[in-house]
Amino acid sequence: MTTEIRVLGAGCAKCKATLALAREVIEAEGRDARLVKVEDIAEIIGHGIMSTPGIMVNGEMKMVGKVPSRAQLREWLEQK
Repeated sequence: MTTEIRVLGAGCAKCKATLALAREVIEAEGRDARLVKVEDIAEIIGHGIMSTPGIMVNGEMKMVGKVPSRAQLREWLEQK
């Protein structure tokens, strides 16, 4: 099953860092994952996010307002 990671944010520095880090971890680990960048403000607010980035994995909100660590991303990818 392909894991879907959604990074919700309009393009702030933390959003860009989160997206880049997620891409690095996926590629380095050779994971079967789909990375999606969500910039639609209505969708972001619809998830209750007031501070970006928001990070969702397989539809579950994992973190809001912070850049995750590599270890956190790896853990989320392993949870399926």
